[in-house]
Amino acid sequence: MPEGDTIWQAAHRLHTALAGRVLTRSDLRVPRFATADLTGRTLLDVTPRGKHLLARVEGGLTLHSHLRMDGAWRVYATGERPRGGPDHQIRAILGNDESTAYGYRLPVLELIRTADESDAVGHLGPDLLGPDWDAEEAARRLTTDLARPLGEALLDQRNLAGIGNVYKSELAFLAGVTPWLPVGDLDPGVPARLVATAHRLLDANKDRPDRRTTTTRRPGTPLHVYGRAGHPCLRCGAPIRKAELGDRITYWCPGCQRGPDDKTTPPPPDN
Repeated sequence: MPEGDTIWQAAHRLHTALAGRVLTRSDLRVPRFATADLTGRTLLDVTPRGKHLLARVEGGLTLHSHLRMDGAWRVYATGERPRGGPDHQIRAILGNDESTAYGYRLPVLELIRTADESDAVGHLGPDLLGPDWDAEEAARRLTTDLARPLGEALLDQRNLAGIGNVYKSELAFLAGVTPWLPVGDLDPGVPARLVATAHRLLDANKDRPDRRTTTTRRPGTPLHVYGRAGHPCLRCGAPIRKAELGDRITYWCPGCQRGPDDKTTPPPPDN
């Protein structure tokens, strides 16, 4: 599930493979940009912004993509057969003499002027993995609507950019509150600690092959609650629950997290 850390990793792979080299292959398989040809231009850099990817190309152009739930960028040696899915799922191809990147199932793909990047990402809050990270501003935005459930506020990329469904559930657990608790009911100091924890976890996981939020080394327990419905809480032993929060699945521990919930019964363990 792409979140800020996995987007950072994707940007790093693309940048390493393509930046500073002339594109010898360019194929954008979306109707609006199907005739656009970037071959002969140098790809300057690939920058992550929250959950967005910005591939800047010589001549003042940026290829903007967003992976959402199912999208992915895969990099292969030029000439190697790509294995990221069926060919009909490929939405973009960028390559040079050594490496070729394939964008699979990209729900957002557009070629824009680099000067207009703010139109695509200017609405985002402070980027948890960006060079301009501002913890104080992120905490301020997170608490703007005091009646809003914490889970919704964490997922709103206008508050802070990079948190997805996994970190939403894990951060609420680490704060000891349910995702349904109104932001205004958080104890003083908790929003700032939440923001600091989010930054620490994403920064640590951006260089790891597998995401981890726990400190235990017990096999199969990299996360506290996400994906662990029906399994015992690593802290108190209560069965982890799951339910929908908006259009997302959320996980929480009824023993460790105070606040409202959806009153569901413990479900069977996730496979």
